[in-house]
Amino acid sequence: MATTKIILTKTVSNLGQSGDVVEVRAGYARNYLIPQGFGFAYSKGAAAQIDALKRARLAKSVATREDAVAAKSAIEGTVVEISAKVSESGKLFGGISTADIAKALESKAAVDPKSIKVDSIKTTGDFAATVTLHPEISASFTVRVVSE
Repeated sequence: MATTKIILTKTVSNLGQSGDVVEVRAGYARNYLIPQGFGFAYSKGAAAQIDALKRARLAKSVATREDAVAAKSAIEGTVVEISAKVSESGKLFGGISTADIAKALESKAAVDPKSIKVDSIKTTGDFAATVTLHPEISASFTVRVVSE
């Protein structure tokens, strides 16, 4: 199994943050990470680029950390209610996606649907969910699904 070093330009879940040097399989880097713009091949001259990325991320994270703390206080412990069409047996027609949850959270804070973690929702009831607002800050809330 050939591996290659990649410098990430964007945060990739379960892999690393922008500016990190990670070692991944060559095919994953060649076929996915590099074409999608998530990273570029590591070289010795890339150290300056890594430093620039880390400085930019640090400056951005200070501002976003304050926003994340404010968003956490607005979201933490709240109940988000979503209405959906339900069959007579109580099952949903389709399901509730993280995009639906993000839309319902809009009144409290702007949230990226990809940062929401929740088990699949196929019935009515209350479901525990968490949203990662910053690498160190996450908020827990409840998603309540009711019939229309």
